Amino acid sequence: MRRSLARNVTPREAWAWAMYDFANSGYTTVVITAIFNAYFVAVVAGDQPWATFAWTAALAASYAAIMFTAPLLGAYADAYAAKKKLLALTTIGCVTFTALLAFSGPGSLWLTIPLIVLSNFFYGSGENLIAAFLPELARSSTLGKVSGWGWSLGYVGGLVSLGASLAYVTWAQAQGQHAADFVPATMLITAMLFALSSLPTFLFLQERAVPQPHLQGKNLVQESFARLKQTIAQAGDFRDLRRFLICTVFYQAGIQAVITLAAIYAQQAMHFTTQQTIQLVFVVNITAAIGAFLFGHLQDRIGHVPGIALTLVGWIVMIILAWAAQGPDMFWVAANLAGLCMGASQSAGRALVGLLSPATRRAEFFGLWGLAVKLSAILGPLTYGLVSWLSQGDHRLAILITGSYFIAGLAILIGVNVRRGRRAALRSA
Repeated sequence: MRRSLARNVTPREAWAWAMYDFANSGYTTVVITAIFNAYFVAVVAGDQPWATFAWTAALAASYAAIMFTAPLLGAYADAYAAKKKLLALTTIGCVTFTALLAFSGPGSLWLTIPLIVLSNFFYGSGENLIAAFLPELARSSTLGKVSGWGWSLGYVGGLVSLGASLAYVTWAQAQGQHAADFVPATMLITAMLFALSSLPTFLFLQERAVPQPHLQGKNLVQESFARLKQTIAQAGDFRDLRRFLICTVFYQAGIQAVITLAAIYAQQAMHFTTQQTIQLVFVVNITAAIGAFLFGHLQDRIGHVPGIALTLVGWIVMIILAWAAQGPDMFWVAANLAGLCMGASQSAGRALVGLLSPATRRAEFFGLWGLAVKLSAILGPLTYGLVSWLSQGDHRLAILITGSYFIAGLAILIGVNVRRGRRAALRSA
């Protein structure tokens, strides 16, 4: 393990960094993927025809806020070497607003939608900041491997939160409780596990960045905007990173749709119960952890672009299987293929951004990556939600159309030249 890490980086510190993936994965697994999304559609919104669209619109609002702020936060973090401080603030925000979701119930749209927007905003902002530590911890030749460690441990964290929630849901249902009774409690479980599991990150992860020379006569906001403007103006010097970020927008749109709407599709199209859906996502998280861990090693061997292309082909096959599934057996196959591809593609994308980013502006460039991912998180789920609304609840058509984003991403990926992009990053460092 030590040979994969940069100089002066200990295995304990790498573990502490990966533990943040462990900690925050509970939020996306329980709130966005497995439990609360279906609860929102069926209970909070009363299973109205517009319910799925309302869920995706709430998430879109949070992602739009992240798109605006992520590059600015990244520029500020680079200028003031403040990644860790900002990470602490985003963690407190996500934990707090996730716990407040426990007050959501039937008809409480006025409360639930703002809480979803705020909790997801802080989650996504923290996701960008923790990713910016990766190039400081790993050697350039092992970015894929170390990124895979983080993603795989993250899926284990999702399993812990989901497993704890499943145990509570099973007990509550045995007591005759309904979703409105037991789902709010899972929000408290998720928030508590997020807070506790993130402690090693703040205890052992070091802020290695040094403050950059500040721009004279500008306050913090003005300086962040100025640095962002400079990055955009110099985008031509990073043509391969720019192309990959465009590619990211497309293929991540498909991934974000699957993450956001998996439980809704399982219950609306495949008629799964809440308990069956949680069990499905639990197993998928195991395959995702395996995919992230193994693919990190494979990516460093076969190359970043071929590796990501392989996962996109897998995603296309998964969409076809899910669309064609008439019973649970084929859908289980599709879901586990999605898990393998999800762990692999998420880890691979983060590693490639780290490879193509200049050393002195990593937080800023990961902020741009976050912007691309969050734009995709608007496009993919909104496309699904809009199609399901206009088609009067045809979730099969919605997932099939969403799959076109993977095809577009694969076409754009072909033009990315990793060697040229890496040379550009080293020249700018």
